[in-house]
Amino acid sequence: MTLNTEIIHRNRPIAVFDSGVGGISVLQHIHALLPNETLHYFADSRHAPYGSKTPAEIEARCFEVADFLIGQGAKALVVACNTATAAAIAAMRTKYALPVFGMEPAVKPAAEASQNGIIGVLATTGTLKSAQFAGLLESYGRHVKVVTQACVGLVECVERGELHAENTLKLVAQYCQPLLDQGADTIVLGCTHYPFVRPLIEQVAGSRVVLIDTGAAVATHLQKRLAALDLLTSRGEAGRVWFWTNSEAKNAQQVIEELWGMPAEVLTLQVLPCR
Repeated sequence: MTLNTEIIHRNRPIAVFDSGVGGISVLQHIHALLPNETLHYFADSRHAPYGSKTPAEIEARCFEVADFLIGQGAKALVVACNTATAAAIAAMRTKYALPVFGMEPAVKPAAEASQNGIIGVLATTGTLKSAQFAGLLESYGRHVKVVTQACVGLVECVERGELHAENTLKLVAQYCQPLLDQGADTIVLGCTHYPFVRPLIEQVAGSRVVLIDTGAAVATHLQKRLAALDLLTSRGEAGRVWFWTNSEAKNAQQVIEELWGMPAEVLTLQVLPCR
């Protein structure tokens, strides 16, 4: 659909969502780069992880969340989830008349950073099985060895706020060791939840292994695209950041505030209203 910037006010919010709280890692980069923008974040924790769902289920869920966020006035959508991007980004860009930004595992920068030509990828099963990931390997993985590891259960640890728990460390070690055993000197954090356990990954992998995620790159691309479309806010003061969650956990706000790093305005919304 053709973007009509005349009907999208530049002071409206940028909306970000993920299958839970992981996309807050991307939100942090966006907020740091664009501090005057109003930001809306939806944590679809009730349906996390997307990686265990079919592409059709993920696409339907993305439409539902996007409809809600657009109903809140979003001028742009950031799909802060590698799995959701792979399953739904093309359909979303067709359906919605506003900029839609996605994520993809950082295979290209990892291949460029690797010294020995062996890179590891930690991701969900859905991301690793996607056509998008296969395309990344075809485009950027031809001259390097790419070893992958699906990390079942790690997203759930982050959703519970168990960032330093012994069980989380055991999972990190279980998933990182096969990559290290095959000689990976660079590891891609292929899920937006994983930067929150980066200290544990560094503990297991050691200081010589380079860890790469794409949050900063997404924020930079967002800034450049919105500037080109004349959609950056004209406000001179700091923008507000709002969170919605459909988590059923009693500590949902506590987890969001821990990941965000400061007190947060969090609204619980179990059922998304129709637009």
